Amino acid sequence: MKYALYSLVLILSLVVVNSAFSQVPVKGGTLTVCQPAEPPGLDPTTHTAAAIDRVVYANIYEGLVKVDSGGGFLPGLANGWNISADGLVYTFNLRKGVVFHNGETFDAAVAKWNLERAAQPENGNPHPEYFNGIESMATPDTHTLVIRLKDVDALFIAHMAEGDAVMQPIKGSGNAKSNPIGTGPFKFVKWVKGDRVEMDRFDGYWNPFLPYLDRVVFRFISDPAAQIAALKAGDIDVIGYIAAPESAMMLEKDPRFKVFAGTTTGEVIMSTNNQAAPFDNRLVRQAMAHAIDRQAVVDLVMFGYGTPIGSHWSPSTPYYEDLTARFPYDPDKARTLLKEAGYPNGFKATIKLPAIYSYSRRAGEVIADMLAKVGIDLTIEIVEWGQWIDRIFKKKEYQLTMIGHVEAWDIGIYAKPDYYFQYDSQTFREAYANALAAPDEAGKAKWFGRCQEIIADDAVNGFLFSAPSLPVMKADVMGWWENYPTIALDCTAVWWKQ
Repeated sequence: MKYALYSLVLILSLVVVNSAFSQVPVKGGTLTVCQPAEPPGLDPTTHTAAAIDRVVYANIYEGLVKVDSGGGFLPGLANGWNISADGLVYTFNLRKGVVFHNGETFDAAVAKWNLERAAQPENGNPHPEYFNGIESMATPDTHTLVIRLKDVDALFIAHMAEGDAVMQPIKGSGNAKSNPIGTGPFKFVKWVKGDRVEMDRFDGYWNPFLPYLDRVVFRFISDPAAQIAALKAGDIDVIGYIAAPESAMMLEKDPRFKVFAGTTTGEVIMSTNNQAAPFDNRLVRQAMAHAIDRQAVVDLVMFGYGTPIGSHWSPSTPYYEDLTARFPYDPDKARTLLKEAGYPNGFKATIKLPAIYSYSRRAGEVIADMLAKVGIDLTIEIVEWGQWIDRIFKKKEYQLTMIGHVEAWDIGIYAKPDYYFQYDSQTFREAYANALAAPDEAGKAKWFGRCQEIIADDAVNGFLFSAPSLPVMKADVMGWWENYPTIALDCTAVWWKQ
């Protein structure tokens, strides 16, 4: 099995995708992008927050592999790669002449150091399991990296294209949380806490055709109404994701702006603590699954944008199975299951909703009303984002919450009993291991499908809908991605129409 992708492919693809009809990309200008959540740091290799990747991935930092706007894998800092017939050895051919923003050289030794560092738990990578499968690495020359895996890993290339695997300079990695240094098209300038991150064009970028913009500013505005007001006032140029989807319909009618309604890898779920009573009871979780009308949630919360799901998998991702029929909306069935579980009169519980995301608050309110109809009385508690990360994600101090999981191919989190769901299933772990070791597409489809079925049947979480991408921008902004196949607001090939 051999895969070889070369830099010319990347250059041409990035130019062609942005040259609509006869329009030719123009260099210059500043782009101000709004996103609701301010990142807790700027190092994607030490924190799981998606807000970090949205700012720095593909803009400041790059990995060996890059995700394109259609979800395919293209060369990043590697010109291409070969995979041995047994699927265990990956040979990456690295680009020559690549330098970091601080002047350090990128080569095979640096790549090896980054991947070794990522596998060591003490360094804080949120997904060391992506790298623990590496048995050995060799650098036969300065621009060749040979990686041997312990076992076949069907997602190895996918993981090499995520923020966890970006490359940092050996000498300049110590302050990455506040002073990120990468090889990307833009270099970090400053972070004004509570307001914005600024970055400028990197003149030493390995691709001489990119970027088009001189400067990119990421503004952090959590209030949806304030985002729209800033866009209309001209204070920002792009809202990376409209938190209030009702605004999308309004802005679509305004000729000053354009709105995309694409797909994402995100799943919005009612996260459930599987070790907290009464949610440690499978029947209770299944009862809630029958009590939730997913399409109504999409209609009421997202104004029709989004696709109902029955498991932790996006329809935009390969091997998707539509499992929404496993738990159709059926309040009577929900009441029957609650009675079997020992709760004939229902029970009381608390759902903690992150204040920063309006969709979470709205979905929590809609679902609280639905669950009340079968006897489950939810108290809603609004928590600030920092508290959500600390109390819920880290300390697991919750019963129910509401959040979007946006990482691609992230169903493996259900194989981790200490993850904040606290779901412990040997059956799932075995199925996931088989999926990772699948030798061909048929095997991957079979076992990734089985993974989806197991967590759907166990009703591990309240699987609600696949989140749409809803970016809105000034009409003259060109080259913005319509779909979000990875966690990134990639400004590499964005340009201003003159």
